[in-house]
Amino acid sequence: MKIVIASRNRKKIEELKRILQGLEITILSVNDFPELEEVKEDGLTFDENALKKARYVCQQTGLPALSDDSGLEVEALGGRPGVRSARYAGDEASDDDNIKKLLEELAGVPSEKRTAQFVCCIALVFPDGKEYIFWGYVRGKISEIPRGTQGFGYDPVFIPEGFKKTFAEMSSHEKDKISHRKEALDKLRDFLIKFAPIYKQNLL
Repeated sequence: MKIVIASRNRKKIEELKRILQGLEITILSVNDFPELEEVKEDGLTFDENALKKARYVCQQTGLPALSDDSGLEVEALGGRPGVRSARYAGDEASDDDNIKKLLEELAGVPSEKRTAQFVCCIALVFPDGKEYIFWGYVRGKISEIPRGTQGFGYDPVFIPEGFKKTFAEMSSHEKDKISHRKEALDKLRDFLIKFAPIYKQNLL
């Protein structure tokens, strides 16, 4: 079975492929379909954005499409940046820009009040119209300065519960064991192992 990942983010695609390896699935991405347009993530929730991207890619390619919308929710900021995590410092903001804004807003907030969680919502849409949602979470706190060079997004400032290292200081193997995306993808993997064979005849 073929599944198209509705993303052009190279690091995100690599992470998804790593976690899903071993399944009888050929994983493509929108980079394999250069004619596809970018989908504006203007939903108010993670699942709205994930479904919007997956529906478009499924419709345009005729293949099952997988999309995730992920973000960081910081309790001291009332849940921000949330669904605007990737655009927190502006529509054209870089990861460094977003991290800088986040740390500026948390300036002076003590360690015990810098609690946060990463959220991942994965949408899987099939050409027959069936849609499925899978959620994953990881709790932690925000460091006072960025640390590490691995990962992407807010990884340099997120310290997961039970660890002293940020996600960006962990190897891919370490992060994959505990990440929000791993939790959501484990649920997706279980679904595919149990239910996806019914689709294979028509979608190979």
